[in-house]
Amino acid sequence: MEWVLAVVAAYLALAYVVLPACWRHYQHLPAMEDLPTCTRTAGGIQGDPLNVALIGTADEVQRAFAAAGWSPAAALGVRSDLGIAASVLLDRPDPTAPVSTLVLWGRKQDLAFEREVGRSARRRNHVRFWRSDLRERGDRPVWVGAATRDDRVELSRRTGQITHGIDGDIDAERAFLVNGLDAAGQLAEVFSVTGIGPTLNGRNGGGDRYWTDGDMWVGVLAPQTEAGRGPAQRLPSPQLVQVKNTLWAWLGSQVGAGGTAPAE
Repeated sequence: MEWVLAVVAAYLALAYVVLPACWRHYQHLPAMEDLPTCTRTAGGIQGDPLNVALIGTADEVQRAFAAAGWSPAAALGVRSDLGIAASVLLDRPDPTAPVSTLVLWGRKQDLAFEREVGRSARRRNHVRFWRSDLRERGDRPVWVGAATRDDRVELSRRTGQITHGIDGDIDAERAFLVNGLDAAGQLAEVFSVTGIGPTLNGRNGGGDRYWTDGDMWVGVLAPQTEAGRGPAQRLPSPQLVQVKNTLWAWLGSQVGAGGTAPAE
């Protein structure tokens, strides 16, 4: 009996203390260790995790998304609400459809962008950004964001309200966004830091399941004079983190999660 307890204790220490501590990494931007890792809904329910960040001015962020084919999301209101409803019901485009409010630091998103998938706002790539107090890379602000892909309209499992349901593979959406900005020549550097941490059965504000290797990908926006000059420099993560991401990709394939390992 004693050896069983010893094995259980060793497992708990390894799985919940040692390995999580080894996998945490902020060497490319140490100040991000103190930032939150998840949003909240307007009602205080845990929302989408933060999985992307950009370093640059508001104008640079807006320019980068325009170059990559994304549109700013309209503010919530009667006209925009009716517009997205018509888009979903009549299967017609609404490239600036509004996004629901998520909260970070006590305020709703500062910027939001989207890119339609198909013919209507029923399915779309979208991201919300909040400006943090951090300034890096030439005193430029750090924006933290939550990127997810809407793939259906449903009733919230938590509130019963009509909402979008997300694709659970938020790592794939993170990669789609960052790699798209890079392909458009808008990024100078890309690296990752620890975000919410490895999660296999997370739930967002609508009750939708998501899974993630737990990292946040950070893109340093290229100045306007350098945009379009070539692919970004990819800064490597620590070796142990790379091992974790490889194991995570394998685990995702075994359980049908299909997680995406960060590019190194």
